[in-house]
Amino acid sequence: MPGAREPGSRRAISRALGDTFARSEHERAKRSHPGGASGGRSAVADGSGANLGRMADAPALGRVLSAMITPMRPDGSIDLDAAQRLATHLVDAGHDGLVVSGTTGESPTTSADEKDELLRAVVEAVGERCVVIAGAGSNDTAKSVESVRHAQKAGADAVLAVTPYYNKPPQAGLVAHFTALADASDLPVMVYDIPGRSGIAIARETYLRIAEHDRITAVKDARGDLWFASEIMQQTGLDWYSGDDAMNLGHFVNGAAGFVGVTSQVAPAAYREMADAVVDGRWDDARAVHRRLVPLVDAVMNVTQGAIMAKAGLVAQGLIASPAVRLPLVPADEEQTALVRAAITALSTGG
Repeated sequence: MPGAREPGSRRAISRALGDTFARSEHERAKRSHPGGASGGRSAVADGSGANLGRMADAPALGRVLSAMITPMRPDGSIDLDAAQRLATHLVDAGHDGLVVSGTTGESPTTSADEKDELLRAVVEAVGERCVVIAGAGSNDTAKSVESVRHAQKAGADAVLAVTPYYNKPPQAGLVAHFTALADASDLPVMVYDIPGRSGIAIARETYLRIAEHDRITAVKDARGDLWFASEIMQQTGLDWYSGDDAMNLGHFVNGAAGFVGVTSQVAPAAYREMADAVVDGRWDDARAVHRRLVPLVDAVMNVTQGAIMAKAGLVAQGLIASPAVRLPLVPADEEQTALVRAAITALSTGG
């Protein structure tokens, strides 16, 4: 595999990616609304909701991102070829970015060497076409710092840093932890706030302090509090990403830049369609796609663990060969697999 991209060019890469997304959104808008894609918040169409106008600047990390599963063979070994094929499929279907080795990528049960090989494989496959974000957080700051450094060497464009879980540090510890990760490389940091899994939420004062760091640029929000999100977005200017599939549209309405989804890798075209409708200010269209996605989101996120069902859905579509996961996860059973198959069929047929 080729070597990593030049680490000293992180900010230039971020700016270039943002420009690319802005151009692609502008071109999509021109195709959908000739003469009405001139930027700003001007109205783009007639009808309910149209007067909201187009969303302004494209964010550097993109709008449509998935926390990608890690394809595995039946024996549990990582299938790098399948990972490259899946990454390519998602980018071809409109993804702006991919998170590699997040929790959905089974980061708790993959080794540091496996994470490095997987990241390099995805960068090789799609690194010139999308943002590749490496999951680098843990509840051990020293270990996380090393993960950030390895991610930069492997060619990542940014890192995802989850709130340290289980050991429940105080807020001062969170500030020190996120600062250490941001200081460890030149990469932008997306902070992941998920108190349902970590056991601790990031406080308002902590957000205000970490937002002062130049490399802490974005938040993946899975705390389920749109009012709090609105306040922090306004007070910090951080790029906000929905980290809860059921709340993607709500976060967009609230001013979020995009989402980092799980279900989005099972239905990438529909999620691209929803994001494009939001960018164009076609909120009725965005809401219609959101409602079409409800059964699939339920099947993937509300039956068992998300990576399990995402893999079942990808196998059902022939996009990966095996639903294998590593213990303590177990593959979807026949009933669960039938649920996700039915939801995919319903989405594809409009039923």
